[in-house]
Amino acid sequence: MEGESMGVKSNINGHALKHLTTPKWAKNRHVQTILPTILQGPSMPLRRERIELADGDFIDLDWLNAEDQPKRIVVVFHGLEGSSKSPYVRRLMKRCSDHGVSSVVHHHRSCSGENNRLARSYHSGETGDMQKTLLHIRGLYPAAHIDAVGYSLGGNALAKYLGEQQEASLVDRAVIVSAPLQLSACAKRLEGGFSTIYQRRLIKQLHRKTAEKLGNPKLRDSMPLDADKVRHLKTFYDFDDQVTAPLHGFDDVHDYYQKCSGMQFLSSVMMPTLIMHAADDPFMTDAVIPMPEELSEQVSYELYAHGGHVGFISGGSPLRPRFFLEERIASYLEF
Repeated sequence: MEGESMGVKSNINGHALKHLTTPKWAKNRHVQTILPTILQGPSMPLRRERIELADGDFIDLDWLNAEDQPKRIVVVFHGLEGSSKSPYVRRLMKRCSDHGVSSVVHHHRSCSGENNRLARSYHSGETGDMQKTLLHIRGLYPAAHIDAVGYSLGGNALAKYLGEQQEASLVDRAVIVSAPLQLSACAKRLEGGFSTIYQRRLIKQLHRKTAEKLGNPKLRDSMPLDADKVRHLKTFYDFDDQVTAPLHGFDDVHDYYQKCSGMQFLSSVMMPTLIMHAADDPFMTDAVIPMPEELSEQVSYELYAHGGHVGFISGGSPLRPRFFLEERIASYLEF
């Protein structure tokens, strides 16, 4: 089903659909996906910390409620071009704060409001930076229980991290939301229909960051393309082939997608993990839905009829929607 969008059926790849009490106005996949990004979410006083890396680059962390010695910490890995300002991140951090749980956002390189120092940036399978952040947090708070929540691209990378690390994982429990577990299928999905709108918006942001690096004399010679060629890259597939893959040591886009798709790592996950998808996600196809036999015993999988991409609106009104997502994350993580 790789070329098809996920449709509302009764069972997909061996998983029965779960149904939220979704109001009629929120049953459209694009409403579920777009509305949550328009509503800014709560604002909170975050504390910025910078981790200097051995390669000369840096990772920025944004902390909430970690002034003392927290007993538990939720580490948030955002999606493509997200940050601590993303509404879904703000809602989760607010939920954590309301329950006395500390939280911290790991910003992928270039996503904290300041472009990173190197030509390379981040990608869907970047687990080395995740490990650096988790080691840093474990060093600061050796007795803390560490949970992780990964959204979209960050969710795919988290799945890969958990499968790679297995019992050595520094994460005690995890939730993965709307992850593109088969990167190739998702890239192709975004080339058709209304979904091209999402691709166009995100590609524009990637173009801007790439142009900034091409304008830096120290980085220009390390970039794989010149500014004119970058402007002509209109799809994720082309951008990943011409920019992402060569910058991060992959042979080409096929090598990148094959090595970094999270699906192949799910059978090796050794820590309790919840994966959530919506059958109407406009970024995905049925190819991202794992078969039951592809999951380790530690992985719980939930497929919802409605929810869009990182949406999961379950009630309220268009101006004041109620989100099931944070409720389910908190329930699974037991706070």
